[in-house]
Amino acid sequence: MAINGSEKLNKFIIGFRDEMPILIGVFPFGMLYAILARGIGLSSIEVQAMSLFVFAGSSQLMLIQLAELKSPILMMIMTGFIINLRHILYSASISPYTKKLSSIWKYSLSYLLTDEAYAVAISNYSKNKNDYNHWYFLGAGIALWSTWQLSTMIGFLVGSRIPENWSLNFTLPLTFIALLVPMVKDRPGIIAALVSGFLALVTIGAPYNLGLIVASLIGIIAGLWSEKP
Repeated sequence: MAINGSEKLNKFIIGFRDEMPILIGVFPFGMLYAILARGIGLSSIEVQAMSLFVFAGSSQLMLIQLAELKSPILMMIMTGFIINLRHILYSASISPYTKKLSSIWKYSLSYLLTDEAYAVAISNYSKNKNDYNHWYFLGAGIALWSTWQLSTMIGFLVGSRIPENWSLNFTLPLTFIALLVPMVKDRPGIIAALVSGFLALVTIGAPYNLGLIVASLIGIIAGLWSEKP
């Protein structure tokens, strides 16, 4: 029993550690969200509650922008749902490795399933066959979750002191580039990345940033189509 406990803790620590390099881009991203949220008049409780209950950086930034434009509530809900549709693919990809876990584990890991946590977790699952890999996933997820909550808090507290010419907008694309490049290893992945990237540029002026959603969906379809013999 002691050996098992030690192995679980070790997997958790390794997962936490492997997530750390990605957090360099996540921290200013969380601060950016909090600064923008404060800028449209949200209170500290509202800002932190969104990070706790939504816990999805791209959705939170989009919702803040839509709130600033006074968009209808239904539009905000639908936009958040569409943006996070990619998590269905993440879940389908990782479910073969977690199907034997208890419901509590599945619910906990699904809450922690973000782009950054998925990237390191699926890499670990594919490389290591171990009964305690879900502890690695938990470690990666907790590392990201705690960083996101802390960066949100600090961003709100110090946001008013950051000079306007200190642009933090670069952190969002930087984070996703860091995640994307190591994952693009085969022909379908390359095609999906190129198609979605091209369409994102073409539709950059679309209202409510819907061009990004369209580009993502078409990129996925193109990648799946390229897998046909």
